[in-house]
Amino acid sequence: MPTRHPLRLAIVTTMLAFTVPASANPDPSDWQSVVAQAEDQTVYWNAWGGDTRTNRYIDWVAKQMQAQYDVEVEHVKLDDTGSAVARVLAEKQAGNNDDGSIDLIWINGENFAAMRESDLLFGPFAESLPHFALTNATDNPEVVTDFTLPTEGYESPWGKAQITFYYDSAQTETPPQDMQALLAWTKDNPGQFSYPRIPDFTGSTFLKQALIELTDQEKALYQPVSESDFEAVTEPLWAYLDALHPHLWRSGRAFPDSGPNLRTLMSDGEISLAFSFYPTDAAVAVMEYELPESVRSYVLEGGTLGNVHFVAIPYNSPHKAGAMVLANFLLSPEAQAQKQSLAMWGDRSVLDIEQLDAETQTLFEQGDRHPSELPADALSNTLPEPHPSWMTALQNAWLERYGVN
Repeated sequence: MPTRHPLRLAIVTTMLAFTVPASANPDPSDWQSVVAQAEDQTVYWNAWGGDTRTNRYIDWVAKQMQAQYDVEVEHVKLDDTGSAVARVLAEKQAGNNDDGSIDLIWINGENFAAMRESDLLFGPFAESLPHFALTNATDNPEVVTDFTLPTEGYESPWGKAQITFYYDSAQTETPPQDMQALLAWTKDNPGQFSYPRIPDFTGSTFLKQALIELTDQEKALYQPVSESDFEAVTEPLWAYLDALHPHLWRSGRAFPDSGPNLRTLMSDGEISLAFSFYPTDAAVAVMEYELPESVRSYVLEGGTLGNVHFVAIPYNSPHKAGAMVLANFLLSPEAQAQKQSLAMWGDRSVLDIEQLDAETQTLFEQGDRHPSELPADALSNTLPEPHPSWMTALQNAWLERYGVN
């Protein structure tokens, strides 16, 4: 039997190590190995970049990831998450299964459904993240459900959103409390309200909010749209919008591009009633002198639409370990408290804060409630999101009816 030379063995072992593909999938259940593999990786995080507050939070996250884990985070700013989904699909069709351009996507709803349907996501991984347990998913099923669809570990929660209206109390004493009251209010206050142009997600959410309240077939919204008579279910919505549009900002002939643009109209005094998908949006804007101190927030009497937003890892990400470490950091009490802070973003936490130890709970204390902020219990009536197929169908129908402007 030939003698094994120690140096030659070491060289061969090293060569074998380098032949292991860099994109080999890490095992989410072996967390120490995941963290070790993540070191020195660059994670390309595709996330909506249309608001300075989300951007500054992601900048903060990137600094923390570099300092704590030696992982670099590049924020690839998106106008439309659908473009990132299309990119991953194109890479799959081109046979690029190992070296994709996206490592993490901020995602939910119809985009998650599309990626799952086309097998474009890596997983399951979410429930293996050490900080996932802090969401207490058993008592909070919304962190494992996305627009009626079970996430099955293919995306990790990191924030909560809910439609919140805000108004200038110096101009309006009693704001409208439901959709019919909103129509009456716009007739009495022409040009003082609008909603973002479809397919912006804030504008699309307004359509769903209105449809839930106006249709007499609400149960149909929580099944695939193909199982219902779309025209019959949505007829009250189009009749409502036909009546509403002539009384909107610019008589409904133009729409702001996004939620932040809607806020800018309020800041410029062009409108006096608006809404956001972030409950603290108005309060943060008042604190930063973007809106007048007379602005107040509220939700509709029948509740408003809300959801959880997630991050997911494309199946062909070459930096899955780094992406998982980033997703886990986003669920840490440190990152969740910083995100919820009005001084940073004001996005609600997905953690079950009452289950945290007393010391950790102090991270989430923000002192006295800001006058422009909602009361603590105002968001207790959250309307669930319809099936994701309704979002796409509503957007297409809106564009066909009103998109020529």
